[in-house]
Amino acid sequence: MKKTNQNSVLVDLGLLMMRIMIGVVFLFHGSQKLFGAFEGSGMDGFAAFLGQMEVPYPTLSAYLAGLAEFVGGLMVLTGVGLRLAVVPMIFTMLVASFMVHGDSFSLQKGGMEYSLTLAVILAGMGLTGAGRFSACALFSHKAERAAESFEQTNLSRVET
Repeated sequence: MKKTNQNSVLVDLGLLMMRIMIGVVFLFHGSQKLFGAFEGSGMDGFAAFLGQMEVPYPTLSAYLAGLAEFVGGLMVLTGVGLRLAVVPMIFTMLVASFMVHGDSFSLQKGGMEYSLTLAVILAGMGLTGAGRFSACALFSHKAERAAESFEQTNLSRVET
């Protein structure tokens, strides 16, 4: 294996590891908001919390944030539509960083350290893409092979 191929595989493995962890984190938090899973407050509790924070349209905002986290987490985990998924996820994390946790940076003081870190990691993933170890890459390789097979079949018919 050439060194550049080895480095490429390692980069893609690193992206896979980050996608798995970030995807699970967002699925977890989205499940708490949408379904009340894992001792979460559910939609009613989350919407009430947003209402107390004077977030406009708290129920709508709660659903949008919960869906961004849950569906976005699933998309990041699989790598399908990652670059599209990270946009509302980053927005949600920036809102959380500055509206909810904006009084401090330190996580120990309820600060923005965690949510801001998630936003930056998501932005990096949006720039790099999902990598070769993703469902999206798997599907595109299958489509490429099918197209090549189709072309070869048609070329062999023309040649005969």
